[in-house]
Amino acid sequence: MTAPPTFTLFLVFLCSSLHAEGVPPTAPVAIAIHAGAGTIKRDELSSEAEAEIRATLEKAVRAGHAALTSGQPGVEAVRAAVNILEDSPLFNAGKGAVFNARAQNELDASIMDGASLNAGAVAALKRVRNPIDLAISVMNQSRHVMMIGVGAEQFAIEQGFELVDPSYFHTDHRLEQLRERQADEQANVKQDEAWYSTVGAVVLDQSGNLAAGTSTGGLTNKRWGRIGDTPIIGAGNYANNNGCAVSATGTGEYFIRHVVAHSICMRVAGGQAIAEAADRLIFDTLLPDGGDGGVIAMDPKGEIAFSFNTAGMYRASIDRNGKLYVGIYANE
Repeated sequence: MTAPPTFTLFLVFLCSSLHAEGVPPTAPVAIAIHAGAGTIKRDELSSEAEAEIRATLEKAVRAGHAALTSGQPGVEAVRAAVNILEDSPLFNAGKGAVFNARAQNELDASIMDGASLNAGAVAALKRVRNPIDLAISVMNQSRHVMMIGVGAEQFAIEQGFELVDPSYFHTDHRLEQLRERQADEQANVKQDEAWYSTVGAVVLDQSGNLAAGTSTGGLTNKRWGRIGDTPIIGAGNYANNNGCAVSATGTGEYFIRHVVAHSICMRVAGGQAIAEAADRLIFDTLLPDGGDGGVIAMDPKGEIAFSFNTAGMYRASIDRNGKLYVGIYANE
């Protein structure tokens, strides 16, 4: 049965009026980011350093959110946010990567699309400025999920990446951290990873799809060739529209053993709330086993969870209502 002409004209008028008044005709979007969890104490950060960290977190989360509100897919929003964190010397990814035991920088990253379950990961990179970009290329431009080392960098060249000299990643404060760690090791002093600063993002885009990405330089003084959880799909990174999106930070070996990111998503798929699922893995599974760190997680409705068993975690979000949040310490 055809609608009466007057009714049809009313609907057209109503839709036009809503659009004219600026009411967005799109689904809500959301983003959460992290830049590492660890022993981050108020008395160990100067006011200047804290302000710079908060400003960079806000810049990154706003960049990702802008990509989402412009209609870009979740993977591109993850890229936009993570690129800013990788380009900052403040965090252990890209420019700010820590040194391994040979005083080299080896970088890892991964990306996952929750709609298709397509994923890309790279590891042990030494010349790729933004590892998350190469992970996306592995996902979109190859039939593989993970590439490492020289082979990954050759693939980067074939994809048009301009490789940087390894010295690009060298920063004095990271080198000082390495020397202190090695001195403690030689003196048989108990070592505590001050903070990890692995970076990552989880998003919900306008199409209702989830995505997650993570990037890191690993652990200070790690054995060369060591790979942590960041590039391992299901451990440090995972996204599935039927469950959730997760990006992790912490001592990777524990996240690998307990398949943390995937385990959280399976709990959500089974009906558990996102915050409860994240807490159960971080506090009930990792902590008793000696694992420290945290996750950011998001469910298909855009609900956000920050869960960490350390003194702090660099984090930020813009929720479905457009509300900005930036945090560092546990009690904020």
